[in-house]
Amino acid sequence: MKYFTKEVKIGLAGIISLCMLVYGINYLKGINMFKPSSYFYVKYKDIQGLAKSSPVFADGFRIGIVRDIFYDYTHPGNVTVEVELDNEMRIPKGSHAELITEMLGTVKMNLILSINPKEAYSIGDTIPGTVNNGLMEAVTKSIMPQMEKMLPKLDSIMTSLNKIAADPNIPATLKSVRVTADNMAEATTQLRSFMKKDVPQITSKINIIGDNFVTISGNLRNINYASTFNKIDSTMANVKKVTEKLNRKDNSLGLLLNDTSLYRNLSATGANASLLLQDLKSNPKRYVHFSLFGRK
Repeated sequence: MKYFTKEVKIGLAGIISLCMLVYGINYLKGINMFKPSSYFYVKYKDIQGLAKSSPVFADGFRIGIVRDIFYDYTHPGNVTVEVELDNEMRIPKGSHAELITEMLGTVKMNLILSINPKEAYSIGDTIPGTVNNGLMEAVTKSIMPQMEKMLPKLDSIMTSLNKIAADPNIPATLKSVRVTADNMAEATTQLRSFMKKDVPQITSKINIIGDNFVTISGNLRNINYASTFNKIDSTMANVKKVTEKLNRKDNSLGLLLNDTSLYRNLSATGANASLLLQDLKSNPKRYVHFSLFGRK
């Protein structure tokens, strides 16, 4: 026990801490130091920014990581990527490792496995590599040329917009729009007040009118229309009889209305009376005598 001095304990604690630190760093990188694995190499012309410790997928499942990357300085354009895969992973001959550039610019490796149950790559073999830029490549090849064609049009549009914005009539138009909006707000306020105050009164009056109509309708329902119409028919018949008598000359009223000689006599009498009045005014002594002594 004398060998486990304070210094030895500190050293052992430091070594254990260092081992745990190394294991933790590798674990965060996705490297399991205690799990058996196999190594393969992949050749690329361009790795598109692939980094160490990047995950390796097969059919969407993570099967390993990128352990190391080597660049051939003597023969530029050749990059070798060392991948560490699960020990149970079998890679059939004809498979290839594809680099895919995601939307945010990150690059991942995806193994495209072929169907070959007879032959498979051995540990340490080199797998062909391909590059698939995915959506970014489609954007670059299809959308970017269209954007380049649209840039001159956008420039002319911006120039036109600047001219429109510099037009002095724009502020006046905006002011008119603001005044219109204020008027609409005021009209809305008045309409709200009308709906709140006047509409209930109008509705109440309409209800009263409706009640009156109901009362009138009830009164009309109680009227004996048959008796009323019989009386009207009787009155009309009497009026018809009176009219017929007035049109005949066998009665006094008929003669008075239909005999023209009566009209002529009345006219002549009126004319004579008018002449008599005129003569009376002109010669009153013919008709009226005055005497102070009773002389006729």
